[in-house]
Amino acid sequence: MTTSGTASFNLDLTEIVEEAFERCGAELRTGYDLRTARRSLNLMFADWANRGVNMWTFEQGTIQLVQGQNTYALPDDTVDLLEHVIRTGANSSTNQADLTITRISVSTYATIPNKLQQARPIQVWIQRLNAQTSPTGYTLPALVTASATTITLSSTIGLPANGFILLDSELIYYGYISGNTLYNCARGQQNTTAASHPQGTAVYIKQVPAVTVWPTPDNTQTYTFVYWRLRRTQDAGDGVNVMDVPFRFIPCMVAGLAYYMSMKIPKALERMDTLKAQYEEAWQLAADEDREKAAIRFVPRQMFIGGGYT
Repeated sequence: MTTSGTASFNLDLTEIVEEAFERCGAELRTGYDLRTARRSLNLMFADWANRGVNMWTFEQGTIQLVQGQNTYALPDDTVDLLEHVIRTGANSSTNQADLTITRISVSTYATIPNKLQQARPIQVWIQRLNAQTSPTGYTLPALVTASATTITLSSTIGLPANGFILLDSELIYYGYISGNTLYNCARGQQNTTAASHPQGTAVYIKQVPAVTVWPTPDNTQTYTFVYWRLRRTQDAGDGVNVMDVPFRFIPCMVAGLAYYMSMKIPKALERMDTLKAQYEEAWQLAADEDREKAAIRFVPRQMFIGGGYT
């Protein structure tokens, strides 16, 4: 007897839902059954983001910092940043150096007297926004060229003091507002393309996940913000997709969906406590395995206050 020689077992959405229904003592019969199960699966993925770090959604990214610009957009599906450094020198240079940049809260950032001071960034405030786009009701009263760094709107009432706007498909950061004009506009953010926008173009506000660094970058050398982010788990899909979940989480995923569905299927209510216990056990087993297995190192930080130190 020989083994299969393969290690590719996975389940598409339909198979996951069928297994979950069978655990509930029911059968998948209608299109609505599949739709409601898919909705529950997406809700469960959202819950997983609150349960801890999902290692398979860990990704590295970089942002090239620009002199005078202190806020930069992150990808829309960013949940949080776990690590970050400032890299000096070109990415391919042999003399590059990754230097610590400390994460601070909005309260700490708010107390910085001069937020426009320029130097090498040493602190970062992370804005965990929801990436939602909202209409402003305003338009462009005149053509905006692809190179313009000031943008005049029909009105700016109610707009944040600084932030991101969307013109057609281009995301633009603006530094401040005076009258009806946005100033210090950084064009083509989030890998969009700077383009001309005609008179009458609708203006949207976008709550983009972003980082704000301090001090504001200067031009003494090249700075790159290097980060490791936790992204959202991809949606369940249209029925033929496999899930954005590693194989070791398949039992947990099926057990979790069965528990979620037991709250919707009347004849499965008597199984709900059992299915919940199975789900929590499967989650704990998977979560205990889904972690970094590295030594922990604690490094004390010296602080000098009033001539002494602690």
